[in-house]
Amino acid sequence: MSEPRRGRLTVYLGAAPGVGKTYAMLGEARRRLDRGTDVVVGYVETHDRPHTSAQLEGLEVVPRRELTYRGTTFTEMDTDAIVARAPAVVLVDELAHTNVPGSRHEKRAQDIEELRAAGIDVITTVNIQHLESLNDEVERITGVRQRETVPDDVVRTADQIQLVDMSPDALRRRMAHGNVYRAENIDASLTSYFRVGNLTALRELALLWLADRVDDALGDYRRAQGIAHPWPTKERIVVAVTGGPESETLLRRGARLAQRAAGSDLLAVHVIATDGLRHHDETRIARAQQLVASLGGSFHSVVGEDVPAAVVDFATGANATMIVVGVSRHGRVRQLFTGTTGDRIASLAGPVDVHLVTHDEVPRAVRRVPRRASPLSRRRQVAGWLAAMLVPLVLTEVLQLQDDTRQLPLAVMAFLAATVLVALVGGMASALITALIGFLALNWFFTEPVGRLTVSEPTNVVALLVYVTVAVGVA
Repeated sequence: MSEPRRGRLTVYLGAAPGVGKTYAMLGEARRRLDRGTDVVVGYVETHDRPHTSAQLEGLEVVPRRELTYRGTTFTEMDTDAIVARAPAVVLVDELAHTNVPGSRHEKRAQDIEELRAAGIDVITTVNIQHLESLNDEVERITGVRQRETVPDDVVRTADQIQLVDMSPDALRRRMAHGNVYRAENIDASLTSYFRVGNLTALRELALLWLADRVDDALGDYRRAQGIAHPWPTKERIVVAVTGGPESETLLRRGARLAQRAAGSDLLAVHVIATDGLRHHDETRIARAQQLVASLGGSFHSVVGEDVPAAVVDFATGANATMIVVGVSRHGRVRQLFTGTTGDRIASLAGPVDVHLVTHDEVPRAVRRVPRRASPLSRRRQVAGWLAAMLVPLVLTEVLQLQDDTRQLPLAVMAFLAATVLVALVGGMASALITALIGFLALNWFFTEPVGRLTVSEPTNVVALLVYVTVAVGVA
């Protein structure tokens, strides 16, 4: 036996009071009614606004029920009457409303859940300042503490969310024309809660909150469709944390990168070995968790034996746009045989950008030493390179003119002198070229067998090695 149909929830989310969310909800109700849908009004608060009241005309309104509390009579939505009427769609204004004590449910959101359980679709309204997660932020912006709030999940899990937005200037004009509050309240509202700065901040909160909800929906869609590669719909920075002393540096760099784009996410990931034997400094890990929380990010631990692969898998699953990783703390010898984590992450990351960050823990042998400018003038450097090419050639020709110069020691001394001369003129680089050409000339022209780059006498091998050592040292 199939489960009974659950009603759908549509939420009109207002960026600020007075933007027209109730009016927009009534407009949708009228459109549905014109299409033949059975629509009723469960609870709508017009606040005596003429345009909103006009939208109610022609819609069936379920009478409210009366409750008496401390000698005063109040009216609330009659949930039982709506369930008995069993419409296709019901309109319920002010989702965050708190019911009068003595009602079956404390919050109107619970009444809506009961209506949905009965298979009735619900269209409701709520302003961004009534979301529980934004309560403190709204108070800092406006100076007003919202007494009535609704858990974010109630709105976040709605089947459809419609943002009702309006520029601050347009909303203030509506207020000035008396379309929001009564005339006696307009001036006070415009100079306090409805200042341009307040409205701009509330509008940004609404857009960012809704963007997060859309991003969650996108993640659900990617998982359902088996889409592995990331879709860079928003900036999401993943920082690979090792638990080493450089972790805090990486997190702060990642936070600065995330701050460059509004609405960016910061995620820290720490890879734990599958065998549990890899040692990590738990104190540093705890400090990293506290730091990332203070930076507005989240900390995640994943299990994996291959650290680079685990980091990339996490980043891909999180739909990240960038991975921040530190330069390896290991020396060059170990890097030569095992490679670096940063290099492997870059090779596996695919379309995800990789940001490599240096830090104080990098071995000195790994750090690049800035190239110092040569103290020699440009003219002397050019002269040195010309001498490096010409002096060995000229010296070889001169030595070959004399029959008795085919003695290796004399030739070695001559080429050493040439190397010193070039070093004095053009510096180390040109002198090294002279030493290399001299070695080849000595081997080819003055070492038996002549005309071949081989040496038959062991003493000649020693002489050539001494020449190369002294020439490089002099250079």
